[in-house]
Amino acid sequence: MKQKAIRATISDVARVAKTGKTSVSRYLNGEQHALSPDLKQRIEQAIAALNYRPNQMARGLKRGRTRLIGLIIADITNPYSVDVLCGIEAACRAHGFTLLVCNTNNEIDQEQHYLQLLSSYQVEGIVVNAVGMREDALNRLQQSLLPMVLIDRKIPDFSCDVVGLDNAQAATVATEHLVKNGYRALLFLSEPLGLVNTRLERLQAFRQVCARHTTIISENAEAVLSDASAMDRIINDFYQRHAQQPAALLVANGALTLQVARSLRRLGLNWGQQIGLLGFDELEWAELAGDGITTLKQPTWQIGYAALERVIQRIEGEATTIEEKTFSGELVIRGSSRALG
Repeated sequence: MKQKAIRATISDVARVAKTGKTSVSRYLNGEQHALSPDLKQRIEQAIAALNYRPNQMARGLKRGRTRLIGLIIADITNPYSVDVLCGIEAACRAHGFTLLVCNTNNEIDQEQHYLQLLSSYQVEGIVVNAVGMREDALNRLQQSLLPMVLIDRKIPDFSCDVVGLDNAQAATVATEHLVKNGYRALLFLSEPLGLVNTRLERLQAFRQVCARHTTIISENAEAVLSDASAMDRIINDFYQRHAQQPAALLVANGALTLQVARSLRRLGLNWGQQIGLLGFDELEWAELAGDGITTLKQPTWQIGYAALERVIQRIEGEATTIEEKTFSGELVIRGSSRALG
């Protein structure tokens, strides 16, 4: 049986360097100006010889800091969440924090487990990507006293910093694009609205734009990602009722856009030829599907980076008032929203 390697301790370094633990601690804590050149060299050589690695957790706790940030994600398979994670991770590296990622997979037991786990690890703050997160899990987050920043989705009646997309601006740009390209019947398709502010804000902006254009027929429908037959019925019904005029779908997020694209394939409808299609969130495959799918691109990396910087401000006591920071979206035009006539 292979024996477990024995990890060198600070006492071992002191013994090999022929000095005391206090001198080694000073060296490790950056107080090298207090050590003679000869002593610094002996400590360096001892550390190299023993392959010594300080226990960062223990050192952090001794100073009252762990420099750990918790990230709670409801669904890490969502491309939006992955891009946001990259931004958060980059900000952690830049500011000297370590990120603990918890993917709840939309499971209630996991949500509770990870909240308790992050508390036990004494994280200094939490970033919550609450897209898809259940209401009861959000309620538990409200009871946490940790510095916290929400990404994209607000929690009703909970005063907390939020970083995300300017939904009104983005939905306005998307809807105006479809109107400008001659579409006269528009369907805003989202997952169940509930109290999810992102969906509600995008729908409201869609309705406001359509109200300014009195010749536009505007509708909205809710669809569950996993119910393919219901999706087919919604889209086919809309298309059949408006077959005599240019019609288009405005889809509220990337995961739903994928299911809509599959539905259109099943129904034999070609986007950009028989029906218009525009989806929120830039997806890697969007430019490759058919004539390409027009998307409303979110600056997801920047959103993640800004959220981490905000939670650090909370940790350091620099932030006072609650802040909502929003970023503008970018329309990426492809063949699916070309003018139909």
